[in-house]
Amino acid sequence: MTERAADPSIASPSVTLPARGWGQAAWVKVRALWELTKPGIIGLLLVTTVPTMVVAADGWPRGSFGDGLGLIALTLLGGILTAGGANTFNQWFDRDIDAIMERTAQRPLPAGTIQPAHALAWGVLLAALGGVQLALTVNLLAALLAEAAVLFYVFVYTVWLKRSTTQNIVIGGAAGAIPPLVGWAAVTGEVTWTPFILFLVIFMWTPPHFWALALKYRDDYARADVPMLPVVSGERETRKQLLIYSVGLVAVSLLGPLGGHLSWCYLGTCAVFGAVFIYIAYQVWKGEAAPMRLFFASIAYLFIVFAAVGVDVLV
Repeated sequence: MTERAADPSIASPSVTLPARGWGQAAWVKVRALWELTKPGIIGLLLVTTVPTMVVAADGWPRGSFGDGLGLIALTLLGGILTAGGANTFNQWFDRDIDAIMERTAQRPLPAGTIQPAHALAWGVLLAALGGVQLALTVNLLAALLAEAAVLFYVFVYTVWLKRSTTQNIVIGGAAGAIPPLVGWAAVTGEVTWTPFILFLVIFMWTPPHFWALALKYRDDYARADVPMLPVVSGERETRKQLLIYSVGLVAVSLLGPLGGHLSWCYLGTCAVFGAVFIYIAYQVWKGEAAPMRLFFASIAYLFIVFAAVGVDVLV
């Protein structure tokens, strides 16, 4: 992998937009700001944060702002704002390589629908607002954890790891694994073993999820000179690593009851669907299934495991 001088200060390609009325132009800007936050990724906050809060409260949580629904809404709002800010910075910094990759060329910055300076200001504003809101309406620990996720994603993953090592998504995945810690802290004001195990579940989930996608877009990453595992180590090695990390993910998932808050419902769900997930990873390794099958299976697995987290305490 050759070293690439990617200068994030380079302006996005100039795009001449067709004439439009003020209302239409404003809508385009609003939509661009929304897309910068990567709302599809933020949706995973709901999946991993709310069930963790239910377990932390041993039922429906309660907070200083009314019933449990209020506390959940405030926690999710802070998570959405901070994650949206981090994702916006990621697109601001990566706009040069996004313009090269077919998968990302139509994102707001490379497409020229929003100016880099505006995107950067939007990202900083969201991240700051999220931290302040969590500190004022939830608690300080939840705010600090959310801001730690922002800083890790921005400076460790985006700025440092993504363009320098095949382990970028492995180490960088820690940022996306923090929501269970935030949810637990929001309810209890502390972090114990159970949310840490759930943190590890997401941490181990990220490589098979993302590398499956990276296999599909290997040529894109190669064109942009991003050292994703399929580019540097090849498809065969990546398929093997998918299987290894899938086994590790299921093994970590089965540790949930050791935290003292999860029991047979969670454990049984992880065992059954974990076996299915490993089998799909095995098929991918053997070349009997497309990597994208594992990608979609990983999304389903995360939904199912965290649904079991919430249901377990209720049954």
